[in-house]
Amino acid sequence: MNLQEKISILGLTDTGLVRKKNEDAIGFDSALGLVVLADGMGGHRGGDVASSLTIDTIINTLQRKLPTIEPGNIDPKSGFSLESICILEAIDRANKTVYKTAQANSDHRGMGTTVVVLHFHNNTLSLAHIGDSRCYRIREDSLEQITKDHSLLQELIDRGFYTAEEAKHSLNKNLVTRALGIDPGVTADIQEDIVKKNDIYLLCSDGLTDLVEDEYIYLTIKRFSDNLEEAGKQLITKANQNGGKDNISVMLCRVKDDFSTKKDWFSKMLTWFD
Repeated sequence: MNLQEKISILGLTDTGLVRKKNEDAIGFDSALGLVVLADGMGGHRGGDVASSLTIDTIINTLQRKLPTIEPGNIDPKSGFSLESICILEAIDRANKTVYKTAQANSDHRGMGTTVVVLHFHNNTLSLAHIGDSRCYRIREDSLEQITKDHSLLQELIDRGFYTAEEAKHSLNKNLVTRALGIDPGVTADIQEDIVKKNDIYLLCSDGLTDLVEDEYIYLTIKRFSDNLEEAGKQLITKANQNGGKDNISVMLCRVKDDFSTKKDWFSKMLTWFD
């Protein structure tokens, strides 16, 4: 199914006011309902190379493989959809590509990247991530962070050393505990969930979330829910007004209509609650 008429997708990235180059990279395929964001690390050692390689590898791999999958099939070993398994394989391929590139070029050794991959299929989503780039969901009157940062700060919160409020002022914000391309293998977190009409999903790098409060993000997206481009521009402008210390990437997806491809009993049951 071509999802271009079912889901609106917008992607913007900005260098910010301090960094000399943009190490973020974004990409999407509207027909597939596929959205990918990466925040490169390594500075002169090639953070921009790592993020660009990651985006290209994942999108090219999924453009080949996703159309061959019959919707509704489950991997018996993991219990995840075949779409999710395909995403994990694409991330693994990207990790190997970045790692091998770094090993072959001394100028790029140590480069790595975060990644968030969001794919819509059959009224559900598959969401995979590595690092501290995030995905949020705006549903009705609430904003929810649906990824969990792979960061030292998050580990300290989990262990009770910080409250969420105290963490906002920590100096440990940007220390990630998991990144793509650093080692020969890496594990991505994967989750699946039901999608509802009028849901809005935000993918973003920490250049946004380190400088813009969740409340402002929520109010801005709600205000411009019918104009995703303006919402994205407003968020980037606010991050720059607050210092623009990092690259800023924003991707927004609004679910406009049902995109079920398999009317099984579960899909039919969901329509009772619309």
